Amino acid sequence: MSSSPFLNFIRNELRLRGYSLKTEKSYLYWIKYFIRFHKLQHPHNMGAEEVKTFLSFLAVEKNVAINTQKSALNALAFLYNKLLDQPLGDLGFQHAKQGRRLPIVLESSDVQKILTVLNERNHLIFSLLYGSGLRISECLRIRIQDINLDQGSLAVRCSKGNKDRTTILSRKLSESLNKQKKYAHLIQQSDNAKGYGPSLPFALSKKYPNAFRQFNWMYLFPSASISPHPITGELCRHHLHESVPRKVLKKAVAVTNILEKRVNCHTFRHSFATHLLMSGQDIRTVQELLGHNDVSTTQIYTHVIGQHFAGTNNPLDQII
Repeated sequence: MSSSPFLNFIRNELRLRGYSLKTEKSYLYWIKYFIRFHKLQHPHNMGAEEVKTFLSFLAVEKNVAINTQKSALNALAFLYNKLLDQPLGDLGFQHAKQGRRLPIVLESSDVQKILTVLNERNHLIFSLLYGSGLRISECLRIRIQDINLDQGSLAVRCSKGNKDRTTILSRKLSESLNKQKKYAHLIQQSDNAKGYGPSLPFALSKKYPNAFRQFNWMYLFPSASISPHPITGELCRHHLHESVPRKVLKKAVAVTNILEKRVNCHTFRHSFATHLLMSGQDIRTVQELLGHNDVSTTQIYTHVIGQHFAGTNNPLDQII
């Protein structure tokens, strides 16, 4: 099914509209799942009722998380609303159960413990996760042009929802960043001598064939190996794979004996937001730095610290 003309059509439309490869894979997965669920019927011959049945099946039979169900809905909404011109309207399907789960947050001392056992490159990666509130994918996709040490800012490109944003960058990372930039430059010079360089957005590489020679487009954390571009097939160097820092973190957590908490790369982003709010930063600023569309998403961190954004004091503190 993966090579069918219909799925190729969807893939081409996603690329023409500038969707990320991650979104492309997700949408194609759910559309194929939807077609298989309905016994290989063509989506043209189905509509809102079949979508509703499928989404309810995911919630009731497969017991998926609400975000998983939302991913499926987004894929099918794109298919019907934008490609097939068959608007789904109000579906009224069975929603997956949503229980609020508070994010895991590290103490500042725990962050420091983890950083002390990491080598220079990994120390920089996790310092950026914590100091700039990045997702791991955002951190590894940093290109040289995104870094502005003079202003203490970092540009985050094509983030979740295909949005750009600017976040803060600690100037205390200047030395580490400059050292990593020099390393990345050496890698790029070696690659350029062989006729290739960092992977680039498809449209950009078409318009500017020699852009791979410009240092601004080099990844700060280049991969150790060369691989074909997922769209063009040309040899290039991607950024470091997400599995690398995840493995590093697992070992670091074990070494530092922070075993009472389930720590992953995203924990550093949660900690960034929580510690900013604890220091008195207003929630709207934190929302902007994290790139949340809705402030209600950011408000989850006010529950982590046991008080709401307004700085509500515990009434017991007033009488003791």
